[in-house]
Amino acid sequence: MIDCNKRLLFEAPKNCSWASKMVLNPAMIQDPQQENIIHMLFRATGPCADKSLPGRPLPYPISLGYAVSHDFGQNWKVDFEQPALAPAVKYKHDEIYLRDGTINYANGCIEDPRLFYFEDQLYLSAACRIFPPGPYWEKDDPAQCMPGWALDNTHGLGNAVTKNSTVTLLYKVNLEALKTKKYSEAFTLVVPLHNPDISDDRDAFLFPRKLKIRGREKVVCIHRPKHPWNYAIGKDLTTPSIFLAAADSLAELSGDNVERHIFAVPEFEWEQNRIGASWAPLEIYPGEWLLPYHGKQDDKVGYTQSFMILKENTDGFPKITHRPSERLIYADEAWELEGDFTVPCLFSCSGIVLNDGNLLMGYGAADQKIGIAKIPFDYLINTLKNTC
Repeated sequence: MIDCNKRLLFEAPKNCSWASKMVLNPAMIQDPQQENIIHMLFRATGPCADKSLPGRPLPYPISLGYAVSHDFGQNWKVDFEQPALAPAVKYKHDEIYLRDGTINYANGCIEDPRLFYFEDQLYLSAACRIFPPGPYWEKDDPAQCMPGWALDNTHGLGNAVTKNSTVTLLYKVNLEALKTKKYSEAFTLVVPLHNPDISDDRDAFLFPRKLKIRGREKVVCIHRPKHPWNYAIGKDLTTPSIFLAAADSLAELSGDNVERHIFAVPEFEWEQNRIGASWAPLEIYPGEWLLPYHGKQDDKVGYTQSFMILKENTDGFPKITHRPSERLIYADEAWELEGDFTVPCLFSCSGIVLNDGNLLMGYGAADQKIGIAKIPFDYLINTLKNTC
């Protein structure tokens, strides 16, 4: 385990309907004009009785809330008045579409945000579902709050509807609108980052710039399919693993004209159930990147936060140069372990290198609260390079 300073940031407020049950998994981005200001989007859920279906459990739609710090992440002001980005939660067949006639994959839940820049544009990626979950800490069943018509594929709308599988969506973010709480103007849907009919997919986001793959500049997306064996290159895999997808444009990432690469598979005991990337890579030196990632061993050991270093490779996809075999950061404080979930969980969706040389990492604690950790960045890099 590496040394880091962890503290509880905030918990779910009981008087806020849309966030009264859980707040977790914060994404953070530093303000480009004032480095002391840090913006946050966080996952939140609460019961929604007026959106319940007869004979179904009470739904818990998942939204994104907004918070801001004006002192490099020390203190935070959280807006619990309204969510920044919320699902519509419609159940009728003709109501789950956007104005352009496409399916609203974010109709039921919007979770696990990642904020990152790509070619000077701020983006958000979020794991979305068409229908909201029920009390998922008791039973993780995506079909709990699905209407009857969606349970078979006679509608022809695919797995995103039939199985309520996760679709990771990419949004452009208008930071000025976000920080002035003009939330309706802050997010513009761009594309899904994968094809939902191949696999449920999470932990998906972009490298901050195009990479040369076999001599050609490509948009490169990191993603973690739940069913990697559904891809031709993953047919021999048995556990969720980290993939890279390279395309000529953002629009092509969910199509057929994509080159995929199995980037990392579980190697160590603490990763044996799954691994996934945590947030967009940070460039340490030109062509050398720090990639945060997490692994889950089982329901007893839970989720571990780790890091790897990789280098670009113009002859192909980036290659891992350093990856520690030991667990680096995991839940061990009482407030990180106590909650409705029995699986120990420290799950990060963001990290910022501050001007004081510290990595500020936001994370979900016990799948129910928001924690923050500080790690000296040089110490982290040196630890990775000297121990693996």
